[in-house]
Amino acid sequence: MASIRDLKKDVDYLVSMVLVDCFQYTNYFENADKEGAYKIVEDLMAKHSDLRKRINHPDGKDNPKLIKQHYRKIGEDLLAVCDHAYAELAQLIEKQA
Repeated sequence: MASIRDLKKDVDYLVSMVLVDCFQYTNYFENADKEGAYKIVEDLMAKHSDLRKRINHPDGKDNPKLIKQHYRKIGEDLLAVCDHAYAELAQLIEKQA
């Protein structure tokens, strides 16, 4: 199992990559849907905060199997959140093309 520290770093890194892409979209396109991009950023930051809280407060501290499942679920949720944000950003970009 990876360390909690590495999981926190992964959350921060992946979320920051999506944020950078959202801001690059708003700067690259003249007629960019800035409100749509900022909505993606807002949702992503809320989910980032939720993921960090879940990392810091695991369920079932006495049972190693529950801990492992808890952190695995956080990893899966992280990938789902980033994938969903990229899908929304792709829709905004398609509107520009």
